[in-house]
Formats: sequence, C-alpha cells, structure tokens
Amino acid sequence: MKSFQFITKEPVCKGWSGDQKYRVATADGAQYLLRIAPKAKGSRLSDMFRVQQQLAPLGIPMCQPVAIEEHPDGTYLLQTWIEGCDAEDVIPSLSDAEQYAYGLTAGQILQKIHSLPAPASLPDWATRFNAKIDRKIKLYQACPIEFEGAPQLLSYIQANRPLLSGRPQCLQHGDYHIGNMMIENHQLIIIDFDRFDFGDPWEEFNRIVWSAQAAPSFASGMVDGYFAGPVPLLFWQLLALYISSNTLSSIAWAVSYGDQEIATMRKQAHDVLSWYHDMQTPIPSWYRPRTT
Repeated sequence: MKSFQFITKEPVCKGWSGDQKYRVATADGAQYLLRIAPKAKGSRLSDMFRVQQQLAPLGIPMCQPVAIEEHPDGTYLLQTWIEGCDAEDVIPSLSDAEQYAYGLTAGQILQKIHSLPAPASLPDWATRFNAKIDRKIKLYQACPIEFEGAPQLLSYIQANRPLLSGRPQCLQHGDYHIGNMMIENHQLIIIDFDRFDFGDPWEEFNRIVWSAQAAPSFASGMVDGYFAGPVPLLFWQLLALYISSNTLSSIAWAVSYGDQEIATMRKQAHDVLSWYHDMQTPIPSWYRPRTT
C-alpha cells in the first residue's frame, strides 16, 4: 500500500471469504492483517471498512481499520493484527465459570454493535425475513437429502411467522459466534465482519448453535450479558424461529461443499432438535441461566 512499506509478508490460510490474506510487518515492528479482495468484492469490502470505522469509537475490541486502497488487481484492506488464539480452541477447555464470563463479555459487545441503526430505507423486517424463509423452504424442498425432524422445523416456522411483525432493525455483525472470536491477553476480540448486515438484533443469535455446541456456558453467558436482566420469552420464541429456518436449509447449503460439511450439518440439525425437544419448547436445553 502506498503509505506502508512491508518488510515481511506471510500468507494467512483461514476463513471462508476467498480473499488473499497476509500477516505483514513494517520496519518499525508494527504488524497488520492485509486483505486483498477481487475487484468484484471491492465495494463490499469498502462498506465493511466504513462500518468498522463507525464501530471503533464505541470501544469494540476488534481488528481496527487502518487503510483501504484500490489497486489494479483488487481492493487492499489493512487492519491491525491480533496476536492471539482462536476462542473456539481456548474457551471449551476453561471452567464453566470462565466460559460464562467470556460469554457475558460477548453479549455486552454485541449490545454495542447493535447500537448502530439500520438505514431508514430498508423494507420492514417481516417482509424481508419472510422472503428469506420462503427461499430456505425452497432449498429444503429441492434437496434430495432428507433428515429426521425436518417436518417439526417446518411446522414451527410456519406457526411462528407472525412474531416477525414490528421487529426493529440495526447493524448486525452477521456471523457472531465463538468461531469468529479470538483471545488476546485474556481479552475477547471480535473478528470477521465480512457478513455484516442489517436486521432484527435478535436474529444475530442464530449462529449461537456453534457456540452452544462448543461451550454451553459461554453461549448462556452471551444471552445473559446481552440482556443484563430477565430474558424475554419472545426472544426465545424468535430465536427458535431463526434457528429453525437456518437448520431447515443447512444440509442443502452443505451439499456443494461435500460429505464432511453434510455430516456437520446433520449433526447440528440433530443437536438443534434435541435442544428444543423436537420444537416443542422455545428455550433450548443448553441454556444455563445465571445463578447469582
């Protein structure tokens, strides 16, 4: 990049974005994450950079946005480097109390992210999400792979669509779960804002299935940290709707990625149906509320 002279450049082979990623360093010892996205994704990367600039003054612990430039071979984004460990490798090995404490922090951070409003020009949430549900049902119906419990998911979705009416919208991280967090000097850091979006703040918890599978106490802390008080029943009912919608189409999504991803999604569907007792109860069995 024009304003930076890098003396080292090491590839980073993680993530699903398809961007080229490098750990780079300048002569003064400063280290950064350099992302290079194809020109077709340049506009999206620029939007993400602006979102991170808006979040930075809120004290969100994350890769800080440093610079963005257009080059002939793509868009170059420079962010601060996080020298830490993946949270999904660290947190499951901790005590329940430590997991829960990190979860509280994750929930509190999410509240700050959701403080940024959605554009006023967006259609209402019920219209947007009902269209998404319809697409996911079509994916499920077109998929040749069946899985036990799908009818229960579909029944819950159809019965609870009215809950979408009147929901507020805000900025969403878009992929908020333990796999997109790191631990640096015992501090939780949020990474990968690639899928940022705008929508119902409670829909953001639809990825909590990944956190609950890895560390139920962490997932419980996320919910409690977010609400800092009693958790509304409506939250649980809507979360079950959002998770049902994702789960219904998850195996169809996985088909193009091969047998391993299909097996992963089958396991997740089994876990979801177990947590919700075949969608007969809105509060998942992994949730362990605070005791003090």
